[in-house]
Amino acid sequence: MVEFAQTELWTSGVGGYHTYRIPALAVTAGGTVLAFCEGRRDSSSDSGQIDLLVRRSPDGGETWGAFSIVSTEPGFTTGNPAPVLDTTTGRMWLLLCRNPAEGTEDQIRQGLFDRTVWITYSDDDGVSWASASEITSSVKRHDWTWYATGPCHGIQLRCGRLVIPCDFRRRDQSDGSEFRHSHVILSDDHGETWRIGGIVDKEGTNESVAVELADGDVYLNCRDQGRRGSRIVARSRDGGQTFGVSEADPVLVEPACQGSATRLGDIDAPVVFANPASATRDHLTIRLSRDGCRTWVGSRVIEPGAAAYCDVASVIDRSGNLSVLCLYETGSDRPYDRIVLARMTPSWIESGR
Repeated sequence: MVEFAQTELWTSGVGGYHTYRIPALAVTAGGTVLAFCEGRRDSSSDSGQIDLLVRRSPDGGETWGAFSIVSTEPGFTTGNPAPVLDTTTGRMWLLLCRNPAEGTEDQIRQGLFDRTVWITYSDDDGVSWASASEITSSVKRHDWTWYATGPCHGIQLRCGRLVIPCDFRRRDQSDGSEFRHSHVILSDDHGETWRIGGIVDKEGTNESVAVELADGDVYLNCRDQGRRGSRIVARSRDGGQTFGVSEADPVLVEPACQGSATRLGDIDAPVVFANPASATRDHLTIRLSRDGCRTWVGSRVIEPGAAAYCDVASVIDRSGNLSVLCLYETGSDRPYDRIVLARMTPSWIESGR
């Protein structure tokens, strides 16, 4: 078995889009790996005409079909993919956000444009997708301006609840000050309806990822837009409805960038976490924990050069072996030229120090 391999999935300027960004990963009930990203049609900007794309792999990430469009709306930014599999129904849900293409994040934060939340799904291993439906009123409060689903996968808890990590900004109308927080949204009816769950207490938390641990806690690992140098983590003892006091994990250094984590199998399996472990967007590093994300016993650099957003997943390959997947942004001079999939064994990660 190959311990480490890489495959380039998207290259800027190839395939009709100026830039590909914001990767997300999911594995269907049938074992097909889905790799999502934003196709930014005319520029690398976070605004403009942006479509959500997907590529499919039937063999654990070794080979890939051509990309297809999951969701698009002319004149709109469609982005922030957050897929989650409901193992009970076999349905792959995909949450996403939209705003008018001319609306920048700053303008949305000022209340000049609306940022809305939508959901679609696939019942055929990601081949086709339903028309997106809007769920903004259920998951976004009236005084929240900017809003983001994911961008990375959600999870299903042992009780069947679906959990999607999100973040929001709230503007105080009296003095214009802003508040930034990670939070989750929840569904207890197999994705049919959604509601706001727990909100992380620390101001400045941003894009996040959730993992259910062996003790039943939901671990939320958050980007710190307050730029204090390391990831902020919080734990929930009630399935994501509330979170306890958050704290920094000084081992998980970061440059204020999205990161991702996943459990490698059953509830007591190890957890891996990946992010640019640096003061700048480079040195994409994956770590492994065997004690519920309290300590990290293995660490490997996947990409020493420029690297930014990523998502991680695990899959049983066609030989019956467990592979860890990391889909990430990278490039020669900046981390937004290519999206690459790395495949590796858990032992390869744990053998690093």
